[in-house]
Order: sequence, then structure tokens, then C-alpha cells
Amino acid sequence: MARLFGTDGVRGLANAELTPELALRLASAAAVVFEDVSDTSGRRPRAVVGRDPRASGEMLEAAVCAGLAATGVDAIRVGTVPTPAVAFLTADYRADFGVMISASHNPMPDNGIKFFSAGGHKLDDDVENRIEAAMDGDFIRPIGAAVGRVLDAPDAGDRYRRHLSQAIEERLDGLTVVVDCANGAASQLAPLAYAEAGATVITIHADPDGLNINADCGSTHMDKLQAAVLEHGADLGLAHDGDADRCLAVDSTGAIVDGDAIMAILATALADKNRLHENVLVATVMSNLGLHIAMREAGITVRTTAVGDRYVVEELRRGDYSLGGEQSGHIVVPGSGTTGDGILTGLMIMARMAATSSRLADLAGIVTVLPQELINVRVADKHAVAESQSVKQAVVDAEAELGDSGRVLLRPSGTEQLVRVMVEAGTAEQAGSIAGRLADIVAAAGA
Repeated sequence: MARLFGTDGVRGLANAELTPELALRLASAAAVVFEDVSDTSGRRPRAVVGRDPRASGEMLEAAVCAGLAATGVDAIRVGTVPTPAVAFLTADYRADFGVMISASHNPMPDNGIKFFSAGGHKLDDDVENRIEAAMDGDFIRPIGAAVGRVLDAPDAGDRYRRHLSQAIEERLDGLTVVVDCANGAASQLAPLAYAEAGATVITIHADPDGLNINADCGSTHMDKLQAAVLEHGADLGLAHDGDADRCLAVDSTGAIVDGDAIMAILATALADKNRLHENVLVATVMSNLGLHIAMREAGITVRTTAVGDRYVVEELRRGDYSLGGEQSGHIVVPGSGTTGDGILTGLMIMARMAATSSRLADLAGIVTVLPQELINVRVADKHAVAESQSVKQAVVDAEAELGDSGRVLLRPSGTEQLVRVMVEAGTAEQAGSIAGRLADIVAAAGA
């Protein structure tokens, strides 16, 4: 059987693949596993449960809470909040674990369930495997007073906003920001957080109705934000996704500022305050070589991980580093949170602008993005490609041709018979030429 957990929890088409029956059993299994690893000191276990505003979240929230209560766990419902809020509140309420119901940037018909351990950390593979295994077992069903309760936490949003307000020292007065909330979980909290810090806030796509989340808006559809920034003459725009764990930006000229540029801005900001531990930034292999070059010139070392914010977090925790993230806008600042937090990222971007009296375009200019060519090559056997001597030699030859001015990355898909060939070079023509040659060799090796 295929593994139930993917790279970021359990996802699927709501009420088809991700049914309430599955959600109930998944929650009960998680309760059993976390009871084994938690120290409840004689009290009843408790779990924080949050969701994004998509319609199916109401159904799945009810199923998750039922599954928790049926196994003797108190469910603390925090309502519609961003994923990083659930991570924070899991720690703040001293809960034994947290549950977020969201499919992030996916279309409305999808949904997902992800878990956080005590303290608000994402789960490692071992714990996820134990939860999957527990789903096949029989659960002990408490009765009477031992049945779990479902409790609402009306102060959850305020707690999270207070936490965010402590993350920056600068006031944002004088900055005008357009915020695209993706009709998602940030629709109320993001504008409030930015306004409380002093910014003048203009919101778009901040009217979730359960059906319009991520619909032609947010961090995966930036064109309307670009237009709004120009229309209002704003200093910048910020785009969140459905669960607000990511943030991308638009400068005052309408140009997109991606996660690589954002990481560079925040890394130099922390380094200037001597808060970038060992002067290390953690990024994934997909970050552009331009980020590596910019950081090297700034005296900052970039450590790379596999694609996925969970791997970034693992490396951050391993080295006690201060900043990491992905090109897609998942930015993790361990001093202020345990997972990617789009609202926190937006606050820190504007704080750097305020502290330096700089335009976002000037701050982002530290990174010169190298032209990139990405070719997806369908193959019969991706493992044969990985073992192919002809492919290995072709990569060596390409790297020698590029020298320090480019790089090559071959990545097999985790779910398909597909190999991704990525080349960055000094010119688009060189990147395309080398990528094309490598793609032909990969296709032959995997045929």
C-alpha cells in the first residue's frame, strides 16, 4: 500500500479520498501514539485543532474532534487560523499535540490533515509511520467522565497576534502594503497584525466564503497583487497562501520578490544584529545559485537540504541555526516559530525596510537571479537513471563547462517515473542548451 502521509501530512480530495471516516480514525490513531510519547502527568491529554476556511474543513474538523474525544483527548478548537498559529498555540496552550486541517495552496476541493508534536514541531517519519500503523488497531474507548471534551478557545487569534507583535522591534509607520490573503486563513489575522505594527494596509482577496480559497489569488497567482500595488502606489505587496505558512512579495515597481530574495534580505538583517547563528542560512537544493553567490559575498554560508520545509526545519534544529526557507516562500525563523510563517515573514520584510529606510527593490537587489532551465523527463525507470554512468559523466562534463557561473541538479520525482533536469547558467541560452543535452541523455538512460 502507498504511504498515507505525504511530504506535508495527509492530503486528498475531500469526501472522496480524505473522508470524515478516515479523518476520525486518523485522529484516534494520533491520540494513541501521542499518549505513548507525552507526559500528561495524570491529566487528560489535549490537542489543538485548527483549520483553514475551505468548506470541507467544517466536516473534517468535526470528524477529527470526534476521533480525539472518543479516545479520551480534549480537543481545543481554535477555529480558522493559519497553520503557524496552530503550531504556536500547541506550545502556548501546553497541548500534547496539534492538528491543522488544510490543503495549503491546493484548490478548494482538496483538503489535508497535518500534525504537530508538543512544542509545535512537525512530525518525523517515525512518528507518522506509528500513526499509520495504529490506524489498523483497536482503540480503547473510554466512557463516562473519561470521554474527551470539545472546547472552544476564543482567545486563540489574540494570543497568536501578540506573539507576532513581539517578533519585530521596528514600527512600520509610513509603509503602505497591499496584502493578498488568498481568501484563506490569514484573511483576518494578517491585516490586523500589519496594521497593529503601524503599516497602512490595503487588503485584497480577504473575503473567504469556504469556496474561493486560492482561487486565482494568493501566492500562486500574483498578477492581481502586482496590479494592486501599482494602482495604489504602495511600498510593497505581500501574498499569502491558503493556510498562510508562506509569503511572497511584490516591490513598488510591481516586480515579484521570491523566497530566495526574501531569505537574503532577512539573513543580512539578522547578521547585522549578530543574530544569525554561525552566519548560516538553510535553503533547499532548488534555491537559485544567485542566492548562494549573494550570501557568499555577504559572508554567509548556505547549507542546502532536500526539497520540503520539513527538511529545512530538521537542519535548522540540528545546527541550532536562525533562518531557513524555500524559494516558494516558506520561511522559518526558529527564534520566533517552529514552522513556516507567512505573516511573520511579512512583518520581518517590512521591519527591514523601516530599519534601513530602503525600498524593497533595493533590498532584493542583493540577489541576481541566474537564468534557469527546468525540463521534466518522463522515463520508464528513474532508478536506472540514478545508476547510469553516462548520466553521471554528462553531469560532470556540464559542471566543468559551467564552472562557478552555474550549476546542474537532477532530481527524481518522489511519486512519478520522472526526472527533473535543472540547469542554471550565466545566460538563458547556455542553460537551455546544457539542459537539453542532459535531458536527452537522461531519457536514453531511463528508457
